[in-house]
Amino acid sequence: MSVSVTSASRSAWPFPVLLLALVAFTGICACLYLMLGPRTINFATILNAITSYDSGNFDHRVLVDIRLPRLLAAIIAGANLGLSGMLLQGLLRNPLAEPHILGLNAGASLAVVLTLALPTASLAALAPLRPFTAALGGFVVFSITVLFSSAGRGGLTLLKVTFCGIAFSALASSLTTAILLLDEETLQKIRLWLVGDLAGVTLHMLYASLAPSALALVLAVFIAPRLNVLELGDAVATGLGISIRQIRFLTILAAALCAGSAVSLVGPIGFVGLIVPNLVRYQNGNDYRQAVPLTLISGATLLILADLVARMVLLPHEIPTGIATALIGVPVFIMMVLRTSR
Repeated sequence: MSVSVTSASRSAWPFPVLLLALVAFTGICACLYLMLGPRTINFATILNAITSYDSGNFDHRVLVDIRLPRLLAAIIAGANLGLSGMLLQGLLRNPLAEPHILGLNAGASLAVVLTLALPTASLAALAPLRPFTAALGGFVVFSITVLFSSAGRGGLTLLKVTFCGIAFSALASSLTTAILLLDEETLQKIRLWLVGDLAGVTLHMLYASLAPSALALVLAVFIAPRLNVLELGDAVATGLGISIRQIRFLTILAAALCAGSAVSLVGPIGFVGLIVPNLVRYQNGNDYRQAVPLTLISGATLLILADLVARMVLLPHEIPTGIATALIGVPVFIMMVLRTSR
């Protein structure tokens, strides 16, 4: 592939220190997330709800039934979106690669809507399979994107893969809209989910996302050192015994599982997979073995903060989380395009 990731500066902080600092910061953000909202809850009440839950206590019910599942959804979805973006950027050697831009989120959304629109479909029956269905949709759309981007002279380039990703993402989104226009019942069920939002996440949805998330993480840990070798070029990687086709397939599969888990849980939230890997690369360089845990934690933190902003900015009303991430992500994407095009 001819696309290459821009060089990144390395942080003065050693990896273990940076990792611990991120974990501590994420813990602080999580506490603030549980405390703040239309009803402010103090830290002592949070500890009491965790250790001695009282169903008759209104604050305990708000924490356990509403805020805690939403916090866990932000952690799982943010980590998955960040990891998906990191894998795509490593595979394509393209700092602009991101599941929302390259069609994985749109393909995952189309797959979920298709299954929900089936006459015999029900949310309860399909919940355990929804992450894998979404992953399959993302895998198919992104594979088509790579196939078309690789055609013609010059092979896969930054502009070709970005434009093809945007085109097929728009096509998948249009098909999703067409299905929903013909099926108003399904539209009413998932209209907020389509924008990308953490409201309404249930424990069953969280449980369903764990298996594909765990599988994606195992694949990412296996792939990470091989992505380091791929940074040296396909010829060098092949000479060192790396199967390029196998790594590409496994990377796309892992990225699709990450995107499918996140989309099935919170909808097609964009730009987390763009911002997080680039921040991690700036702080820690291009070692994908270290980037995996850093990306997981950073992705979770970013989505926690984005959802906190979405909940707090227009109190007592909320805005969808996907809008909050887009307001941050679109300017970042434009700046990166301009910088990369120089």
